[in-house]
Amino acid sequence: MTALISLHNNTLGRLELTSGWLTPTLARVVFIAVLLFYFWNSAMTKIDGSIFSPSAGAFGQIFPKAAEAALYDISQLTIIQRIVIFLGTVAEFVLPALLLIGLLTRLAALGMIGFIWVQTATDVTGHGVKLGSLFDNAISLIDQRMMWTFLFLVIVINGAGPLSADRILRIK
Repeated sequence: MTALISLHNNTLGRLELTSGWLTPTLARVVFIAVLLFYFWNSAMTKIDGSIFSPSAGAFGQIFPKAAEAALYDISQLTIIQRIVIFLGTVAEFVLPALLLIGLLTRLAALGMIGFIWVQTATDVTGHGVKLGSLFDNAISLIDQRMMWTFLFLVIVINGAGPLSADRILRIK
């Protein structure tokens, strides 16, 4: 048994030495593979020709009850709604791009955490999506969003890793 424990400690002890660069690198790779295009595709549905021209889809996604009341007529958007849609769309393009290249990575990951929970609040209060609950043996919205949040927390805590613009800028 002592030999098994020793083997375990020696092998996994070496793996622990890689966690400073491996964990943040893998977190960014997982983000790129799983969520990058989810957010970019979502952002694309919010523009109608230009970033300054919100679509009816943006109105419906971000302000579902107001959009329905206005029959999805974007001319009915208030100035506050236009600003929120613009900032949300910019965030949905810029934050994933920053994470992709590893620039201002911790700040971008923190921004993504905020974005995810605003998105979740909108899904629940505006679209009527059931939040679900943790520890209930069923995959739900809260489970999904907690996993996404954890992924971004790994990046907030550990940074971008060695393959990043942050690392290049720090070296110089």
